[in-house]
Amino acid sequence: MEHADGAHAHGDRVDAAREERREWLEADGLGGFASGTVAGPRSRRYHGLLLVAKKPPAERVLLVAGLEAFVETARGRFPLSTQRYADDVLHPRGVDHLAAFAPEPWPTWRFALPDGTRLRQELFVPRGRPLSVLRWIREEGEGPSRLLVRPLLAGRFFHALMGAHPRDAAVRFDPTAATIAWASPGHEPGVVARTNGAYRHAPSWYHRFLLARERERGLDHLEDLFSPGELSFDLAAHEEGAELLFAPEGVETPPPAALRREEAARRRAFADPLHRAAEAYVVQRGRGESVIAGYPWFGDWGRDTFIALRGLCLAPQSAVGPQLDRAGRILREWAGAVSEGMLPNRFPDAGDTPEYNSVDASLWYVVVVGEYLRARRESGTPASEGEVDVLLQAARAIVEGYRRGTRYRIRVDEDGLVACGEPGVQLTWMDAKVGDWVVTPRIGKPVEIQALWVNALDVVAPRFTEYHALRELAATSFLARFPCAETGGLFDVIDADHEPGRCDASIRPNMLFAVGGLPRPLLDDDAARRVVDLAEEKLWTPLGMRSLDPAHPDFVGRYEGGVRQRDGSYHQGIAWGWLLGPFVEAWLRVRGSTDAAKAEARERFLAPLEAHLDEAGVGHVSEIADATPPFTPRGTPFQAWSVGELLRLRALCAR
Repeated sequence: MEHADGAHAHGDRVDAAREERREWLEADGLGGFASGTVAGPRSRRYHGLLLVAKKPPAERVLLVAGLEAFVETARGRFPLSTQRYADDVLHPRGVDHLAAFAPEPWPTWRFALPDGTRLRQELFVPRGRPLSVLRWIREEGEGPSRLLVRPLLAGRFFHALMGAHPRDAAVRFDPTAATIAWASPGHEPGVVARTNGAYRHAPSWYHRFLLARERERGLDHLEDLFSPGELSFDLAAHEEGAELLFAPEGVETPPPAALRREEAARRRAFADPLHRAAEAYVVQRGRGESVIAGYPWFGDWGRDTFIALRGLCLAPQSAVGPQLDRAGRILREWAGAVSEGMLPNRFPDAGDTPEYNSVDASLWYVVVVGEYLRARRESGTPASEGEVDVLLQAARAIVEGYRRGTRYRIRVDEDGLVACGEPGVQLTWMDAKVGDWVVTPRIGKPVEIQALWVNALDVVAPRFTEYHALRELAATSFLARFPCAETGGLFDVIDADHEPGRCDASIRPNMLFAVGGLPRPLLDDDAARRVVDLAEEKLWTPLGMRSLDPAHPDFVGRYEGGVRQRDGSYHQGIAWGWLLGPFVEAWLRVRGSTDAAKAEARERFLAPLEAHLDEAGVGHVSEIADATPPFTPRGTPFQAWSVGELLRLRALCAR
């Protein structure tokens, strides 16, 4: 049967295999988060109950990886937790008692024990605090009932794994404040627990947890974790439930009940669950904000930030006062990072030196500045002259940097188009690199870069008139040089490898940006229709647009295997969810965006994405999917620009 909360159950048991492939996420707005599988076993090195950013949103460390939990009643001892160990041994098997899971208002599990006892387990992470809060409540059952919980500590950089070592974790217990502090088993901050339970110090190492998703990715996948002791709770005596709060040492730990009331009220203010899910990606950076590209392993990337921002904060359903203010803070924060006409491709997980190897991130910034200022005007609360000046000066610095020439042979050529690239460097969004191998170098004049360039010139030209002629030259050159008679679409790259006249006719989704995905389309009606029809025929899948035509000899349909195999396929066929945004927008534009076209788009293109919200990352949209049936979701289960583009599509397809 299908439960209203989304869990598939057989009687009082969920489909354990399905629930181990579904993942939940609670983000703190600082770069940290809690995450795991619905079924219980940790399958990624990033899964844990307390993962925090020491320098938001970077330098993230996993402090509390998980826990063991058992309930003792007169009829016996029953597990709630589930772990997977080496040789694929599941022990204990709390999933056998899992009856249902609900993601709203926060992850909630319901357990049905063999003696008739029913319990609810809840977990949430409050916005703006590096904390996680758990609660267990007995909903049905009589007589004595005791909950036993063992925290499993890590204390490591979030990309690493923990191995057992002799060091014990020192403990401090303050019964008056109901807090316990443990030193980290690694070299990271210690952990504080605030609880209404009793604590018994009994240190022990747990060995050889198996992380199944890491094994699938061809990476190290066995880990040891440390448990300092055991917490016990009398479920019959605690009507408010058994409470447990985890925090890094030195962080304030308010009463869990107060945090729960505050967070519940905050979440009720969102229009719907997808808007609340979208907030997970917006994080603090310095005095401003930025966007995490995806959980659990990405940081804040320039390209992803600006693409995602349009749906997260600027789509009509999102563009209300607080979200517009947030978009402004993000754009102003990034404005200070312009260097030689470029914005960073990404900020590193550790250290302060940004990476500038992107030709499109800066142009996306300029486009989004234009969309933000327009949204401000349309909202009736236009940006202040000071803010307009800061943003447009940053936009002008980017455009002028490209016109004069900047890193990696990025420059404006005589035809007004942007040339870019040099061997060994990946500059476009198709940026996979394995060692020295750049899988899709796209050196020359990539098609979407020209669409972004013309749209960026549209933003700066009204204030800086010296760019008028360049804008018209670029648009004219695009129409003259990019149509491809061989395919009926557009070349993916012209002047490839900086050789005049050499063109790459590979059918890729990048040509869509000449029709959809940007404020100004560059093609007329007939040419635009041919591009959209070609993309629909060759590239569309229910969960994203293929990155390469299946007929191409380099096409790869499945994203699997080790690092080299996976990264080699990343942009050679694999479907990308965010690209449904430009595709559907282009599809609607060539049909006049009529009510009938919008209804067809909702049924054909949005419905599969909406159904996907109950798969993989629950309530979110995956980064990628296999390009061949059954279109299995892959990559990060929580991807910012995928969620952002779904929000944008909802607005585009609204009645």
